[in-house]
Amino acid sequence: MNNGKLLVFSAPSGSGKTTIVRHLLAQPELDLEFSISAATRELRGEEVHGKDYYFMSITEFKKHIKADDFIEWEEVYRDNFYGTLKSEVERIWAKGKNVIFDIDVSGGLRIKHKFPVETLAVFVKPPSVDELKRRLKERSTETDDKINMRIAKAHVELATAPQFDTVIKNYDLDVAKAEAYQLVKEFIKE
Repeated sequence: MNNGKLLVFSAPSGSGKTTIVRHLLAQPELDLEFSISAATRELRGEEVHGKDYYFMSITEFKKHIKADDFIEWEEVYRDNFYGTLKSEVERIWAKGKNVIFDIDVSGGLRIKHKFPVETLAVFVKPPSVDELKRRLKERSTETDDKINMRIAKAHVELATAPQFDTVIKNYDLDVAKAEAYQLVKEFIKE
């Protein structure tokens, strides 16, 4: 497994990483394709199996772990597993494209560790934890308990920012998008 570039975008939930990744995917000159993660959680809102995630049962996910089918995986919350299938990266590289990830902090760092030269690991930093909480509540997709779990995890995730290649401060979304574009454009040229 080694053909293209791997562009990892990680951040606490609500930081804006998904919006930035969608912006980058809309730039055809970057030749990017989204890596669809596998997940055991329930679909949210308008999500679609095979587009947003490969939704799996816990049993199915554990079979893939046992078969060593993942580049990385993690039990993010109790019985909520997420992972990147090797076949997903191979599929994208076979098309001659670069892989972009919208992935949790631990998974992003694991990819960087396994593919240090091919990977640009970007941490998207939110303006504040209070702003994260406001954004998560505004989504209206999760219970207060789930939001509180995400906020508690955000404190731990924010501490990992120095382990990434670069940090984008998402205080102004347009500025963050432009910064991400420049970083990716320069990295894929290497």
